[in-house]
Amino acid sequence: MLQKIGFQPGINKQISETTAEGQWVDCDNVRFRYGTPEKIGGWKQLGADELTGAVRGLHHFVNSLGRKYSIVGSNRILYAFSGGVFYDIHPIKSTTTLTNCFSTTNGSPTVTITFPGAHNIAAGDIILLDNFTTITNSNFSASDFDDKKFMVTSVPSTQTLTITMPSNETGSGATTSGGIRVQHYYHVGPPVQAEGFGWGLGSWGGEDVSAITTTLNGALLDDANGTGGSGTSITLTSTTNFPDSGTNFIQVGTEEISYTGVSGNDLTGITRGVRNSTRAAHLTGATVTNSSEYIAWGEAASGDLVIDPGMWSIDNFGDKAICLIHNGSVFEWDSSLSNATVTRATIISGAPTASRHMTVSTPDRHLVFYGTETEIGNTSSQDDMFIRFSDQEDINTYTPTATNTAGTQRLADGSRIMGAIRGRDALYVWTDTALFTQRFVGQPFTFAFAQVGTNCGLAGQNACVEVDGAAYWMSENGFFRYAGKLESLPCLVEDFVYDDINLTSGNQMVSAGLNNLFGEVIWFYPTSNSSVVNRMVAYNYFDSSPQRPVWTNGTLARTMWRDSAVFGKPHATEYDADTDNSFDVVGNTEGKTTYFEHEVGTDQNKNGTITAITSNISSGDFDITQARSARGTQTGIATFKGDGEYIMKIRRFVPDFISQTGSTRITLNLKNYPNDSQSSSPLGPFDITSATTKVDTRARGRAIALKVENTAVSQSWKLGTFRLDTQPDGRR
Repeated sequence: MLQKIGFQPGINKQISETTAEGQWVDCDNVRFRYGTPEKIGGWKQLGADELTGAVRGLHHFVNSLGRKYSIVGSNRILYAFSGGVFYDIHPIKSTTTLTNCFSTTNGSPTVTITFPGAHNIAAGDIILLDNFTTITNSNFSASDFDDKKFMVTSVPSTQTLTITMPSNETGSGATTSGGIRVQHYYHVGPPVQAEGFGWGLGSWGGEDVSAITTTLNGALLDDANGTGGSGTSITLTSTTNFPDSGTNFIQVGTEEISYTGVSGNDLTGITRGVRNSTRAAHLTGATVTNSSEYIAWGEAASGDLVIDPGMWSIDNFGDKAICLIHNGSVFEWDSSLSNATVTRATIISGAPTASRHMTVSTPDRHLVFYGTETEIGNTSSQDDMFIRFSDQEDINTYTPTATNTAGTQRLADGSRIMGAIRGRDALYVWTDTALFTQRFVGQPFTFAFAQVGTNCGLAGQNACVEVDGAAYWMSENGFFRYAGKLESLPCLVEDFVYDDINLTSGNQMVSAGLNNLFGEVIWFYPTSNSSVVNRMVAYNYFDSSPQRPVWTNGTLARTMWRDSAVFGKPHATEYDADTDNSFDVVGNTEGKTTYFEHEVGTDQNKNGTITAITSNISSGDFDITQARSARGTQTGIATFKGDGEYIMKIRRFVPDFISQTGSTRITLNLKNYPNDSQSSSPLGPFDITSATTKVDTRARGRAIALKVENTAVSQSWKLGTFRLDTQPDGRR
């Protein structure tokens, strides 16, 4: 007897496979559309190049000239993508012209560059070299350095750094010879989020790749009567960029020293041997590191302490791209200039210099900073709960006056602002514990702030989207929606996600994307054993109902995703931490990112190589139910007995696809008891084409599960309603 097998839309991993009769329990690269599963669309690489580092900022806009731009921010370089080409628009922090600076060693690829003073460049930073002059006793020439970007390999001292060449030195070796101009890129951050420092937490004694360093100008003795012993100040070679208010810290060797002020090149109000360190003697010229932002030697640290990855907040203010480095400075890039693609982003004068997040409000056009400075220009005054916004239509004015609309606000619920996005009629602002709305109301208050949710904080800066007046986000304790009221989204894959997610050191890598072509909100996240994004979960707001939310899961790994509003198709980035051959940086050690256009064809097209996107979906267990005649009953509704009691004999199945390209593989997994593995007794696989009418089988089992998949290129499918020819075959 042929019997239809019907399944509810969405994946349910909250129950056992046996309980999930008539439901789907697992999938990969599958979506539901109009209630039925189908393979997702393909993707192809945009541009011929792969980018340096991990992309954690992505924004699309069209300027007043009709040109489409994608602003792409990796943890090392800011790019503008247009017309299939990536342009480096990263801001330059400092420019230094050097003479007598190169040192090399025969047989080694390492080149040491010497500066006349402290360079304030850290290992991993990007430098751009040009204006080369000849090195003596070296085979390296202008073509090896001019207009080349290098990732700094190491910083042996405050006045030297090393880079790694693609080949070894074949000359006898240079000693402080030749000249070069060094342009230092603004530091963004590490490619991944890492646990903090202290006992058992990774970096013994602390580390801060963006720390300011200098040297001692005068020795420090280890006795109370020596220089720097009972005194109140320490003299440095330079105090440039050292915090100058509040209690701050420096590290000299293994000793931590606190100070409360800066006077010229002196640190004042010092206290020796703090934060569990021991007073020690230090010679003049010893390296001094600003350690205010990291844990000291031997200091116990909480497991919740993490170092955020290098991230960007990117928006546009008309033709200008506004780009904020997470916990750093903000820059503008004018896309309307005739030579825009050969110009660089520049710092916005008058704006805060340390902020967690940024966005442009509409329709009022204020530039709003979150987790920013209470005193503009003083990075040590950064308050993770403080909001500052510019004057209307003026991104350079932030001091409130009686005649402008600039202003500030501090939120109360939470310990730090996590992120913010524009909504249809308000800005949504999340802390780590709550949701606020920020709504433009005009003078004298400019914005009205209202707390609209508690215990619903944002998991990471990019873990939220807004569509059709509703905000969707991922918290550390569930998925939420706000559309005038706070709702906890019922999730049928919740345990699967939260039992295996890295929220200890990976929450800032969680990112959300909107695919409005198919009504999907997608979250990309790292699993508990991964330091990079390697999994996704999606909610279908088109097909979901209060009775049946539609969720899918899979292995699609994207660090950022932007919808199709500007370019017609979604764009997304994929990070490869294990491959370093990016197109534009010599000595890259931080992986590479590929930029994709999605919903294109059926396959993956990467670097011109086409590979299959394998997709699959598996059902829960279906068992045979013996019906008892309904005749004579008042309701006319049949009753059943023996749910799963009878062994099934399966003689054939009739496949049904709404659409199909190429062949699709079908497997019927048989088992007799719930604890049996679904794949222990497979029937198949059978390769089904559009010409297949039926498949004859000879199989027996108490329960059967359906698996649909594809394995090769140029294959796609959308499932219809399958039918099985089954009959009872005993009770064994």
